[in-house]
Amino acid sequence: MRTAYKVRVYPTAEQAAVLNRTFGCVRLVWNTVLAWRQARYRVEGVTTSYAQTDRYLTELKRDGGHDFLYEVSSVPLQQTLRHQHTAFVKDPQPAPSGA
Repeated sequence: MRTAYKVRVYPTAEQAAVLNRTFGCVRLVWNTVLAWRQARYRVEGVTTSYAQTDRYLTELKRDGGHDFLYEVSSVPLQQTLRHQHTAFVKDPQPAPSGA
């Protein structure tokens, strides 16, 4: 049996800034890796493994244009890749064109 608890949090201004920065980076990583994954499937016709997305995230951080990804914890960014990989394993069909 699973139990869930709902808790309301009241972060300080500093904590809210950290959370907003983290959530923004998570969204960016999800969308960027998703676009890369779909383009790779469209062009090469191959699926992408978690390890490949992990390497892509490392390249993304090092490319100079995404230095701000170093300002947040790497844990939520890695977990984003895991969640995305799980979603693709459970439903391997590619998204329709234009989606």
